[in-house]
Amino acid sequence: MPRGRYSLHDVHDHTPLGEEHFHCAPGPSGWRYVAQRTTPTNPRAGSVDLALDDRGRPIRLELHAGDWQVRAAALNGVTWVRTDPTHAHATEDNAPAHAFTGTSPAFLIATARLLRLAPASPATRVRLVAFTDPVLAPRTLDQSWALLKREAHPTDNGPLTVDEYQVTALDTGEQHAIHIAGDVVVAAPGIELEDLETPPSTFA
Repeated sequence: MPRGRYSLHDVHDHTPLGEEHFHCAPGPSGWRYVAQRTTPTNPRAGSVDLALDDRGRPIRLELHAGDWQVRAAALNGVTWVRTDPTHAHATEDNAPAHAFTGTSPAFLIATARLLRLAPASPATRVRLVAFTDPVLAPRTLDQSWALLKREAHPTDNGPLTVDEYQVTALDTGEQHAIHIAGDVVVAAPGIELEDLETPPSTFA
């Protein structure tokens, strides 16, 4: 069960945004990721609880950011309920998308699991609903994912296989690289792996 810590920062000016303390593990029915989010001013800024089925679909997602909350799942596309800080009004919505995304590294792992790309295969288009900080506002976006290469790197615990993806935002054409080893993000824009207590898990 990988357990560790990511640091999060602004992709443009590298301003520190906080840290995400996580643990995750594959299981007989899929994969689960649980994390607590901190910021420089708030030790309990939010949390992430994401569960995928064995095909990489989000069967349960619960996000907290401040007093905002989202509960979501893949249902008729994707469906979610967003609750306001007073808990007086909850809004339910649905979109014809494949999965969810956001600032947590968990979403990068989830999208990679959903697409299951082969190295050097054609890029695949995916529609996602992003929950944006700080109020978990939903936004539908389209991305293109391509697995450029897969390399094994020597470590004290044996070879570590790292996948390098190229992700393109289809609305702007902006491209960036994401490096994933098993169920851990090694590096991505705005994300740095600062600490990892145990090696990444591998998927069957």
